[in-house]
Amino acid sequence: MGTKTVAIVQSNYVPWKGYFDLIRSADEFVLYDDVQYTRRDWRNRNRIKTADGTQWLTIPVEVKGKYEQTIRLTRVTEAGWAENHRTRLRHAYGKAPFYAAYHDAIDDAYAEAGRREFLTEINDLLIRRVCELLGIETRITDCAAYRLDNPDPSGRLLDICLQAGATEYLSGPAARAYMDESLFARAGVAVRYMDYAGYPEYPQLYDAFDHAVSVLDLLFMTGPRAREYLVRTPGGTAAAA
Repeated sequence: MGTKTVAIVQSNYVPWKGYFDLIRSADEFVLYDDVQYTRRDWRNRNRIKTADGTQWLTIPVEVKGKYEQTIRLTRVTEAGWAENHRTRLRHAYGKAPFYAAYHDAIDDAYAEAGRREFLTEINDLLIRRVCELLGIETRITDCAAYRLDNPDPSGRLLDICLQAGATEYLSGPAARAYMDESLFARAGVAVRYMDYAGYPEYPQLYDAFDHAVSVLDLLFMTGPRAREYLVRTPGGTAAAA
């Protein structure tokens, strides 16, 4: 019997490199958007470096009076957000070494994303396009493909793992505080947590180095070597992926 690692994570907007390291470390990555949308979080925004300091790129979404809506049902409220973000990316990274190499692919992705109505559709699209650029071939699925009727949060994650045929559940480190690992142990599914320490630095524009910016920064600055910087090493030096 073979092994299979499954990761289950809420979608983020053009997330940081660690998110893509998590994707590439799994055999199947499940976008978990049938959970509550959280405000002032990474679902609809991320950070880029600019000549005026680190700034947010934010997709405007409908939240007023919708305190319990899921990520899947969160709608975009302004049609021009994608063009605005494309313009800001051009201003911030137009002089980056590999901006020209990736401009068309990113521009096309944003043009398509700008036609989507729901945040989850936008995030799904952009995450998949970035995976293509990084050469990540992990299977990405929507949690809607699985039965989600377990009211217990840990139990629901375990149910997805079992339906997906997982032998190991790969989680972000923050879940350690609330995960009921005993459920997984009884079901024979191992639990492993990502460790985001040890990413190597790479050349960045502007101020001091910042790991916690959108993966677009990494792509525009390192190009075809971007995947090397998803490999964590004790000394924080780049290693071949």
